[in-house]
Amino acid sequence: MVGMSREQPTFPFQKLDIYVAARELVVLVGRASVTDRELRDQLTRASASVLLRLSEGLPHRGQGLRQKYFAEAQGSLHEVAAALDVAAALGRLDPEVAQRGLALAYRVRGMILGLQR
Repeated sequence: MVGMSREQPTFPFQKLDIYVAARELVVLVGRASVTDRELRDQLTRASASVLLRLSEGLPHRGQGLRQKYFAEAQGSLHEVAAALDVAAALGRLDPEVAQRGLALAYRVRGMILGLQR
């Protein structure tokens, strides 16, 4: 099978816009040059938590578990937004990068709110 390319298998939830956007946020945070070690760690963990909580909630059929995971994802998302804001305000992150991250976080927030209805 040399020379044949195979498409990497994906789970259905990985094709959803909310997953793609949350993953993009994780990548943005991971590549951001946050010069404060503590803020960088907090941002990394919180952004990963958004994606992981969504990944746990999206496949569930029961509303109770879905709502639990979506609420946790939203909490982590708010933490990401605050950490981006603080890092930029303290001069520990390029304000343009922070703004792109905040815009992406706001987009993900809207999708989470839509799922919670």
